[in-house]
Amino acid sequence: MNIKVKEFVDKSESKLTEQFKKVDEIALYNQEKVLKAFQKYEVGQRHFSQTNGYGYDDIGRDTLCKIYADVFHAESAIVSPLIVSGTHALTLGLMGVLRPNDELVAISGAPYDTLMEVINGVGNGSLRDFNVTYKQVNLKDGDFDYDTISKVVTKNTKMVFMGRSRGYEWRDALTIEQIKKATEFVKNISKDIIVMCDNCYGEFMDIYEPTDVGVDLMAGSLIKNPGGGIVPTGGYLAGKKEVVDLVGFRLTSPSIGMEVGSYAYGYKDFYQGFFLAPHVVAQATKGSFLFGQVFEDLGFETMPKVTTQPNDIIRSIKFDTKEQLIEFCRTIQKVSPVDSNLTLEPWDMPGYEDQVIMAAGAFVAGSSIELSADSPIKEPYIAYLQGGLTYEHVKLACMYCVEKLM
Repeated sequence: MNIKVKEFVDKSESKLTEQFKKVDEIALYNQEKVLKAFQKYEVGQRHFSQTNGYGYDDIGRDTLCKIYADVFHAESAIVSPLIVSGTHALTLGLMGVLRPNDELVAISGAPYDTLMEVINGVGNGSLRDFNVTYKQVNLKDGDFDYDTISKVVTKNTKMVFMGRSRGYEWRDALTIEQIKKATEFVKNISKDIIVMCDNCYGEFMDIYEPTDVGVDLMAGSLIKNPGGGIVPTGGYLAGKKEVVDLVGFRLTSPSIGMEVGSYAYGYKDFYQGFFLAPHVVAQATKGSFLFGQVFEDLGFETMPKVTTQPNDIIRSIKFDTKEQLIEFCRTIQKVSPVDSNLTLEPWDMPGYEDQVIMAAGAFVAGSSIELSADSPIKEPYIAYLQGGLTYEHVKLACMYCVEKLM
């Protein structure tokens, strides 16, 4: 490593003492929350055992769901390896709750790219195919547009949807306080409206979660924050019991819900990953701060600002050219522990309108809590960096990126 590069990164790092202290405080609080839940439900080796067949009375599955509900202060939760991704978890939430002629309103702008076909696809079993109407209210200056929401959301609205993270947008993630205020605003229109939050990339970033502030249903992926970097697959949903029950009927069958669902490989990784998650999220958050400070010191624009508390693990970095963006992602790949020998090329990724470049040299394929970076190839040229199982790995990656740019 070039000594001048290391000195440059070390100097940027020295500016982050207060930010790192706050991250550690949040991690300690959340670690105690998780630990107490494990102790409350007396987790033992019996919970890790594999199951097969229908999975009736699967103590590993059922206890894991109770622990997630306890930690997220929700009435109920579904945690399952049968959920294949965050998009699948969110789809289960939407389709489990919404019925023909219901109205869905997204109040934080368009949902993540892969959900748009779920909502508005034609002839593919989308919500639109089942006559669910969709309306959208965009954010205004990074916050909810309450004037427009008050006109669009009515007592006839069945569900209001919001996305905590930014997707491929140049904005900050939503704060818990923003989510709380928006939820209360919607509930004042009608207490019967179901508020759903896409919580991907946001778990354990704060001492509170959306379910702490009135959200009826939230969902996320286990190969992001709550999986701690070792969960091999799966997703979760948590919230009000009557809503979560509807999701269970969609995941399996209305006649059996979450009474079934075995897993032949055992649940140890799911428990251990959730136990590790507060620490791993803290490592990724510190890494995000470092990239933000270093690239701001280099003259690049990043988001969120390093002077503010982040609300997801994503660091957005705006580049001047397509070539800089591609080279950045290639460097992240080359400093990865897996598939570091690959040279990345943009490609037509399913569910996305533009070509996407994706650096993901991860132990779990596609894991976003491991150090990764991706971007649609379009202006403005923004790389979305996330993850890092260890801060040391992220720091090394940061130094290699600086060396490449310089």
